[in-house]
Amino acid sequence: MLIDPRDGDIEDDAASPGQRSLLAIAGSLFVEISLPKLLFAWTILLLLPAVLLGLAPLLASAWFSTLSEHLAALTEIGTILALIAILVLGWIGWRPLFRVAETSFWSLNALAVQPGYAFGREALRHLTERMWGKSLTLAGRARLRSANSVGAGIMLAAFAVLIAMAAWPVSRWTGSWNDLVLLHRLALPTLANAIVLLSAYLAAASLVWGFADASMPQPLDLAAFDTACSGGRSWRVAHLSDLHVIGEQYGFRIESGRSGPRGNGRLEQVLTRLTALHAVDPLDYVLITGDMTDAGRASEWAEFLDAMALHPELAARTVLLPGNHDVNIVDRANPARLDLPFSPGKRLRQIRTLSAMAAVQGDRVHVVDTTGKPAATLHEALAPHRDAIVALATHGGMRRASAMRRLFDDQFPMILPPDTEDGLGIAILNSNAETHFSFTNALGLVSIEQTRRFESTVGHFPRARWIVALHHHLVEYPMPVKAFSERIGTALINGSWFVRRLEALAGRVIVMHGHRHIDWIGACGPLKIISAPSPVMGATDDATTHFYIHTLAAGADGRLDLLPPERVEIAG
Repeated sequence: MLIDPRDGDIEDDAASPGQRSLLAIAGSLFVEISLPKLLFAWTILLLLPAVLLGLAPLLASAWFSTLSEHLAALTEIGTILALIAILVLGWIGWRPLFRVAETSFWSLNALAVQPGYAFGREALRHLTERMWGKSLTLAGRARLRSANSVGAGIMLAAFAVLIAMAAWPVSRWTGSWNDLVLLHRLALPTLANAIVLLSAYLAAASLVWGFADASMPQPLDLAAFDTACSGGRSWRVAHLSDLHVIGEQYGFRIESGRSGPRGNGRLEQVLTRLTALHAVDPLDYVLITGDMTDAGRASEWAEFLDAMALHPELAARTVLLPGNHDVNIVDRANPARLDLPFSPGKRLRQIRTLSAMAAVQGDRVHVVDTTGKPAATLHEALAPHRDAIVALATHGGMRRASAMRRLFDDQFPMILPPDTEDGLGIAILNSNAETHFSFTNALGLVSIEQTRRFESTVGHFPRARWIVALHHHLVEYPMPVKAFSERIGTALINGSWFVRRLEALAGRVIVMHGHRHIDWIGACGPLKIISAPSPVMGATDDATTHFYIHTLAAGADGRLDLLPPERVEIAG
């Protein structure tokens, strides 16, 4: 054969950073993206919010002026009643408004702050570590990382202040209803207002981000594993991640392209090896921290579930959580594909993921109530929505998708409760940010609401130990790299905040995640973190890959100890 189709071709490398440079991928995106759809999306997601933000000061000043005149004309009782009515409306509507504000806040960070700040921080780290890294101790390297965080925050803040100063002369902050009638006169001031407000926020947020990163415990390789207490209880946990199951026998993964193994044979080897190990020394859990599929397609989930069905002993111990490839890939064949915010595609990928999770663990994991107490099982929580889920999967439609806008997020955190008061529980978090573009699919976020529910849940089990399982890494890790592109990861947008929230539980929890395909075990201060390598990504068919079986042990004073892991190699 002139070309063996089983070996793939250049089309299989369209979105593979392992095979193509980021500049080449960006060029392909520019050529293939739908410009009308991009223009419409920019209008809805960027231009319209910017106009509303710029108009907000003018509308607020006009409204307060009118309100003060009306309140002045009221009696004292009338004024009190008006204020009570405003407070009641605020109390009723605060929760949906808070959700919208939180989503918008972190979306702004994801678009305006985090990429610029992360780029500047990692660029400084790359330069300084190349210059002085070889002569630094671990403590010295940590101090250098902290200094680079502060430097990146200051540089980005200075840049934002210059932009705000340039737009300030054109801005306008007060107005009346008469001014708002002539909107064409307010176009330029409105845009200037938006630029000033966004730049001011960017300046403040980047400084906060930089100093927050600098003041948190820096990630370091784990100095030493713990020693098991005699007679203490222990748990064996096989940690898998980023399996990227595909729906074709000879298919390649999005990210690895032809530099990765074809088909799903590597997954079959992993499960067969785990079954053999389990028969000799039983496992307590098989934790898969996201990206079970390569693009969240129905055929990929079918392949994954068929593979699990061949190993029922493993399936009965398996716990899944969603990765960005399961819910955020708009089109695996076209990285330039953009979904509009009201498209049903995102909801469809979410209900596929929930359905698969329910099939594997639906009777074992619980969804928490408003107080954080584990209540209904996942099966029970989804039962009232069964007809709507089936209708969306069968017929699609924007109206059906809109009706289930909150269904996916409301199921998290899922909790696998400890079997005893001082046993081991698993908190299953969704760390995927809301994105609509394949090129930005990897952004991560743990919402404030989800974090509070998790903390409330832990409060119901004061003596228990916990695995905190999520897909995204909390921070960028201190691993030596040769190329600058290797430093630009997609850690949680609010990672330093989330690390601080977990500090109160450090010693009782171990964080386990995937996403970066990096084999790393370390800690941020007392908080232990395990990053799982991928047994299928970044390796050709003939290369050996690996994963780990971790042993967690009940330590003194309620600690959760981490013992030396068992490395399991999968031959090519």
